[in-house]
Amino acid sequence: MFDNVAEGYDRTNAVATMGLEKAYWRPQTLAEIAPRKGMKILDLAAGTGASSVKLREAGAEVVSCDFSVGMLRVGKRRYPELDLIAGDALRLPFADETFDVVTISWALRNVNDVTVALAEMLRVTRPGGRLVVLENSHPTWKPFRVAYLEYMMRAVPVVAKAVSTNPDAYVYLAESVRAWPAQAPLADTIAASGWTHVQWRNLTGGLVAIHRAVKPL
Repeated sequence: MFDNVAEGYDRTNAVATMGLEKAYWRPQTLAEIAPRKGMKILDLAAGTGASSVKLREAGAEVVSCDFSVGMLRVGKRRYPELDLIAGDALRLPFADETFDVVTISWALRNVNDVTVALAEMLRVTRPGGRLVVLENSHPTWKPFRVAYLEYMMRAVPVVAKAVSTNPDAYVYLAESVRAWPAQAPLADTIAASGWTHVQWRNLTGGLVAIHRAVKPL
């Protein structure tokens, strides 16, 4: 599915989020990661690599990993300087304790087993290293939450039909957002996978949330 939406994926996201992804949500996530020279970062489910570019510009050593070879092909054409690797989040092709930070954006809900994926991220993170997850979440104000879910189920597929190369895929994506757990249950799942100091921060009233955690020393 993601192979089929790769070409127009970044454009569709920009339109569907009304610009919030690039203008606010991504910069806030970047600030949470706080990349710097000498830091080794795994950008998991990196897609076309657009998120990895900013990490690399900050001086970090970045590995961009994605399950979709189609996404990686588009990314390699756009950003030939990136280190792009095909890999499965449930069986990451990296040695234990390799990265200072593992980050995943809008993709944890797409893996077949969230607990296994979180355990794999823990395995490849160095002791004291961090996890940063950006994901759609549950708006904290109920009327806003109802309106948001209506938008996801009704408007996003219409927008995708206008600008995406595979609009049917966005019906699945909208449904996956509706089925995704709220902030606290997700934090509990992260903690149950072995991560400590699990916290989250809502953005745009909880439309999305940044969850962060630390690997025990």
